[in-house]
Amino acid sequence: MSLDARLQSVWYGPAWRSLPLWPLALLYRMILALRALAYRIGLLRVEHVGVPVIVVGNLTVGGTGKTPVAAWLARQLEVLRGYGGSHHGAPRVVTAADDPRVTGDEALVHARRGVHTVVIGADRVAAARLAAEQGAEVVVCDDGLQHVRLARDFEIAV
Repeated sequence: MSLDARLQSVWYGPAWRSLPLWPLALLYRMILALRALAYRIGLLRVEHVGVPVIVVGNLTVGGTGKTPVAAWLARQLEVLRGYGGSHHGAPRVVTAADDPRVTGDEALVHARRGVHTVVIGADRVAAARLAAEQGAEVVVCDDGLQHVRLARDFEIAV
């Protein structure tokens, strides 16, 4: 059984299986609440990139259909911003010929579907800015509900 399958069996299985993880979940919740508060009161700044931003995310682990929804939306708008893989440098544009180990499989799926611009990068604000510089009139973020530093105009939870 793969690590992913094991983790999903803990996530979706009986509650007692995840009991050892509850203290970590509580700590994680507290950190997220403090971070959200810091953004709300202005200690941390939400950054706008000059074009509308739509974030597609999910509230659970894997398999909710987030990537197909983001891909459909991007095809309708002809722009996209993706993230994943081992790439850790400055944001970069993904092409259909890129290696999925570098770009991540989701970004490559989007690039191969003929979406106008797919950008990857750990810094979502910088990646969204690069997408706008590449001509994107709207940025679609596949998996970004938790990245509140990037100002968004719409959120879609799948």
